[in-house]
Amino acid sequence: MPTNGKVLAVIPARWASSRFPGKPLAEILGKPMVQWVFEQAQKASLVSEIVVATDDQRIFDAVRAFEGKAVMTSPDHQSGTDRSAEVAKNSECDIVVNIQGDEPLMPPENIDLVIKPLLSSPDLPVSTLMIAIRSLDEMFNPNICKVVVDDKGRALYFTRAPVPYDRDSWPDAIHSTNINTDIKGYKHIGMYAYRKSFLMQFSELKTSHLENLEKLEQLRILENGYSIQVMETDQNSVGVDRPEDLTEVAQLINN
Repeated sequence: MPTNGKVLAVIPARWASSRFPGKPLAEILGKPMVQWVFEQAQKASLVSEIVVATDDQRIFDAVRAFEGKAVMTSPDHQSGTDRSAEVAKNSECDIVVNIQGDEPLMPPENIDLVIKPLLSSPDLPVSTLMIAIRSLDEMFNPNICKVVVDDKGRALYFTRAPVPYDRDSWPDAIHSTNINTDIKGYKHIGMYAYRKSFLMQFSELKTSHLENLEKLEQLRILENGYSIQVMETDQNSVGVDRPEDLTEVAQLINN
């Protein structure tokens, strides 16, 4: 597998959040959350450089305080992808990994895994990750994004709905208390690796119809006819959406 090409990891980190303002600087065991994310990215063997992309001086200063690299970006960006594209535009890189700034325990193996397809397939524009769902509660949870792939692992669709729907088994199983560990479907893990040239195009594409319906940005890629390679991992990650989630993360770190 070719290993040439500089890989830039970008961690978008904004201050504004309706549920958790200032989340990147939320303290976990004495360190701001953005530092935990940065240090996990440092453990990935295929990453050449790591940059925190922010629109807030407080976050910028905190990153510099732990000797990380930070870049101030436009406050007008609507998504982390747009913020990553601004940083990548001025970087001599070939591949850009967008790492969620609110997942302080992101396994470095997942970061390497999402990069590998772009190193081995020069024509592939973007890749992402999925993990098996074994619970009907997760399958029917609209806050969990699901992905369906073809036999080559290319994404067919992303949705908040329970897909693929097992019409023969699920109607009776939904209300059952029996535990079944069979794979029901796949959860999308929202980390992406982009070829830089494609990321520059993607940031210019108009918001698409399905993207608006599902509120899932990656559908814009599929609707415009591009392929997304989806790699399966067995390592999950815990996101921080609310202040209460910090306790769970701290417990996981201590254990």
